[in-house]
Amino acid sequence: MADVQQDLPKAELAATSDGRVTIPAQVRRAAGIEPGQTLVVYVERGRVVLEERAHLLTRLQDEAIAAAQAAGHTDSAVAELLADRRAEADREQADT
Repeated sequence: MADVQQDLPKAELAATSDGRVTIPAQVRRAAGIEPGQTLVVYVERGRVVLEERAHLLTRLQDEAIAAAQAAGHTDSAVAELLADRRAEADREQADT
């Protein structure tokens, strides 16, 4: 979503005196925004971003998984804990 795709609709908007903007129909259609749909709005690197809550959750989960993998964590936290406990038990058994 950070990249601007050349083939998608674009429009210039003007904020009203109370700060409201209307998203043009062609942009809403391209983004899949339906009437009554709840969106999350936030500022990211100086841009105003509108995102569906489910999309935001999925994106954040994907980013967390990628960060964990980049840090060398390839298994779930439970699997890592079990592996640590097994290794500790093996060390204790070797000491006896």
